[in-house]
Amino acid sequence: MAQAPQAKYRKDYQSPSHTITDIELIFELHDTATLVTAVSQVQQLKESTTLALDGDGLTLKSLRIDQQQWTDYELVEGGLKIHNLPNMFTLEIVTELNPEANTALEGLYKSGGAYCTQCEAEGFRRITYYLDRPDVLAKYTTTVIADKVQYPFLLSNGNRVEQGELDNGRHWVKWFDPHPKPAYLFALVAGDFDVLTDQYTTKSGRNVTLEIFVDKGNLDRANHAMVSLINSMKWDEERFGFEYDLDIYMIVAVDFFNMGAMENKGLNVFNSKFVLANEKTATDTDYLGIEAVIGHEYFHNWTGNRVTCRDWFQLSLKEGLTVFRDQEFSSDLGSRAVNRINNVRIIRGPQFAEDASPMSHPIRPDKVIEMNNFYTLTVYEKGSEVIRMYHTLLGEEGFQKGMQLYVERHDGTAATCEDFVKAMEDANGVDLQQFRLWYNQSGTPTVKVASEYNEQAQTYTLIVEQSTESTHDQKEKQALHIPFDVELYSAAGDVIELQCNGEKVANVLNVTQAKQSFVFEGVTEQPIPSLLREFSAPVKLEYDYSDKELTFLMVYAQNEFARWDAGQMLLAKYIRTNVEAVQAGKVASLPAEVVDAFRGVVLSEVLEPAFIAEMLSLPSHNEVSGWYKTVDVDAIAQVLKAIKIQLSAELQDEFGAIYHSLNQAEYTIDHDAIGKRALRNTALSFLAYTEQGNELVKSQYAQANNMTDTIAAMAAANQAQLACRETLMADYSDKWKHDGLVMDKWFALQGSNPAGNVLEVIKQTMHHEAFSLKNPNRTRSLVGSFLNMNPVHFHAIDGSGYQFAGEILRELNSVNPQVASRLVDPLLKLGKYDQQRQSLIRAELEQLKAMDNLAKDLFEKVSKALES
Repeated sequence: MAQAPQAKYRKDYQSPSHTITDIELIFELHDTATLVTAVSQVQQLKESTTLALDGDGLTLKSLRIDQQQWTDYELVEGGLKIHNLPNMFTLEIVTELNPEANTALEGLYKSGGAYCTQCEAEGFRRITYYLDRPDVLAKYTTTVIADKVQYPFLLSNGNRVEQGELDNGRHWVKWFDPHPKPAYLFALVAGDFDVLTDQYTTKSGRNVTLEIFVDKGNLDRANHAMVSLINSMKWDEERFGFEYDLDIYMIVAVDFFNMGAMENKGLNVFNSKFVLANEKTATDTDYLGIEAVIGHEYFHNWTGNRVTCRDWFQLSLKEGLTVFRDQEFSSDLGSRAVNRINNVRIIRGPQFAEDASPMSHPIRPDKVIEMNNFYTLTVYEKGSEVIRMYHTLLGEEGFQKGMQLYVERHDGTAATCEDFVKAMEDANGVDLQQFRLWYNQSGTPTVKVASEYNEQAQTYTLIVEQSTESTHDQKEKQALHIPFDVELYSAAGDVIELQCNGEKVANVLNVTQAKQSFVFEGVTEQPIPSLLREFSAPVKLEYDYSDKELTFLMVYAQNEFARWDAGQMLLAKYIRTNVEAVQAGKVASLPAEVVDAFRGVVLSEVLEPAFIAEMLSLPSHNEVSGWYKTVDVDAIAQVLKAIKIQLSAELQDEFGAIYHSLNQAEYTIDHDAIGKRALRNTALSFLAYTEQGNELVKSQYAQANNMTDTIAAMAAANQAQLACRETLMADYSDKWKHDGLVMDKWFALQGSNPAGNVLEVIKQTMHHEAFSLKNPNRTRSLVGSFLNMNPVHFHAIDGSGYQFAGEILRELNSVNPQVASRLVDPLLKLGKYDQQRQSLIRAELEQLKAMDNLAKDLFEKVSKALES
């Protein structure tokens, strides 16, 4: 039996024995036998005459040192060792690759008819033997050679410096990137595309050519991506003072891609999902997703590329920071409240679940087996919340001072999370020693709050206790520095100024102890507190609000997020109560006062439509599951459906009025229009459960002039299991079966279909002409939506959902381990379910672990789950 993969530890980091200052690459592209010549300038940094290079799946053709054939080397598992080397030398290595056979989509591979690369985290070692680590930064010169007819566009990082023709119908283009970068930022694309071109003039007057490459026939779907790119460049200059630094910025959209996009210097390779959009093919959610992801990858130019990570344990240094930046970009351009709500939903749902799972880890992990498993919600989304806490503590001005110092100190280098904290401290003259614990401590803190009002002394006290439960990776927990944003209201809805010791104090309280009291003076009446405003820290809040207090905050809280949060807390109380009722054999229902509170939201004339739509959205099944030690899948599903049906019945007139009043003749993607569609389609999702639901949904589908309304109708038919569902699904498939990206929405509905025969339908759907298990988007849409968005049938007590997951994972293990690793996550939470389900899940995990060829990606996760 093969040796089990070994863990790597952050504490074992050692700087490299050698570095590479410059590398010249020559690619002679052929489908099954691409030749790569890599000429590197190598310098010894430590006393070592041996150079150990990373390599994976390569055929070594030749090796030269200073132009002389070199035989003193050995091929070892995971790479190449070259012995008896001088202090400085030129290393020339020629390797051969088979891009067509590369289904793992790491390194150099074929996507449709095009060549492309994906090198983060450790894909460059599939291209040539190299020091494939982020703390080795080199200047890259890349020459790409290919057939001119098949591959008229030959792209790589940096600026295009030379090009020419060769014999046999081949041509070449040479690129030079003047900015030193690690191997993970290398990119190459060769293909035949349609190109959208524009120009951007930076604040210092430099002209930058912008090019977006898409598959032939998709040019009309690239305009929104270009607008988003220009908006990103302008925003980064205005908000952060960061200017683009090359003569050209390119984006290429490819169909086969493991991630959302990749920030390779000057040549971003994107999953086509985050580039292609027009009103016929994309929903409003797609448009907003494109804006956010284009922004994210562009913002990496400074936070990730110019300043990169010393090692992969520091991944949140670039990703958490850049997620914060893209969230701020989306909030500045759109609705700040709606964006914040959507960000928090991710934290409270899947990220909190990750914290409670066997894969729990801090935002800067301590150990890992497979680097690709670092790309988690904890590192990205919780990482961004940690960055947001700096902003909350220091304010915009202090945060920007810290950012400028960080970039000034570390531009052109590989930095650590500690470097970022230090820059924030030094720029603002503050001590963030305790705050550093957020980088090292896993799990979700719980903040319990109690309050006392002393009418005679006119004081109001908040008693705050924090605790974090033991996690799979850490037993002992320490008190964290938690910025806790509060506001107090009078019965009339006025804000009460916070005073301590006769002086006005800020809304953000510094919670730093396991138990702490905050006493506010001059409080002339019993106040109503608004706690953890803006979700000022990624924690679970426990406070015994009355229904009356929550309905008050839904109306009077000045912060829109706080209004939404009050509504969610009110729903949460009754979801919990009703789960208990259903478990006792009773019927689930909401009291009239709660229904009236939501009626008030629906009828509001001051709230934005997009915000009302968020207020009316129930917590997801996954979020509710996170509230329980042991999840009752069926009871939760029954309660959420019952509440939806009750609200649809009791607010039918109000929903009907909204639905008919918000119809828009023209489709535009300005944020006001998006908000109105969001509210109208939220109303439709409720009306689908009424007598008129089937006809309304059918009518909307028939009359829709945009994909947002089309998918909203289909989603309503799907969830409410309307009679028209099959007709709509068949019609959509007939129209769009030629376009896999548009079909992904259809596949997702098939996967989340609540019908009893859903597994049978999914297995049939896998034979659909638009489906391929080798395409990550198709697989995530169909299989991923079943595993993550269809809890009742995935967790069926007969184990059929788990067996299906196991079959797919075993197949994907050899085809694309990265995709398999992301799909396995729902099985890892086996400890959350009853004994019967636990044993069924465990059986599937044991089968996976017993595979002879189990990939490192899956081995790490499966092992941790079984150990737990």
